[in-house]
Amino acid sequence: MIIGIIGAMQEEITPLLKMFQDYKIHKIANNTFYEITHKNIKIFIAYSKIGKVHASITATTLITLFKCEKIIFSGVAGGLHPDLKVGDLLLATKLCQHDVDISAFGHPLGFIPESSIYITTDSTLNNLAKQIAQKKGILLKEGVIASGDQFIHDANKKHFLIKEFKADAVEMEGAAVAVVCNLFNIPFCIFRSISDSADQEADISFDTFLEQAANTSAIFVKEIIEALV
Repeated sequence: MIIGIIGAMQEEITPLLKMFQDYKIHKIANNTFYEITHKNIKIFIAYSKIGKVHASITATTLITLFKCEKIIFSGVAGGLHPDLKVGDLLLATKLCQHDVDISAFGHPLGFIPESSIYITTDSTLNNLAKQIAQKKGILLKEGVIASGDQFIHDANKKHFLIKEFKADAVEMEGAAVAVVCNLFNIPFCIFRSISDSADQEADISFDTFLEQAANTSAIFVKEIIEALV
């Protein structure tokens, strides 16, 4: 089995690299891919850089070049749902691109022709994650994640995303990875640890809790890998 793991920032993959320690480095398209052999599986960890374009390139490279059979995204997100607090771990049930707008042609926001507004994550991987969370006593919440090429730190935008997409969290990469995996028919799951509340204080709380949130997400991803092994 070959597993691909993506983080959008170096801080998001550093905890995983520390856990595995021994890795081989591949440089492709001005990006770094870390190859790890763990027990009977091969793992490729990639820092994609921020945004949907970079996330798409990274996911496509993992699938087409490194032949990854499953993709896991680990990172942080801004919480939209009032029940999500900083440090909470969220499993995406489905994802959408909140910044796609061709409503001038009569389409709903987030919709792209020959696609759909939402892309659903893999139920088998999700069920495995929930089993691990239950076994380890980890509170794992589920919800809709909205992705777009904007750092959300405005209360009005936050409420818009909740109303329009029923989104529980917002970030800048997940839906792009979902699109790629869906088109290549690759099972994927996306975890986000909440780093801020996507409001006027988001820039302050994000910097403060980034490392903590990234560690929370990475530890859980490691548990999933061990279960897959």
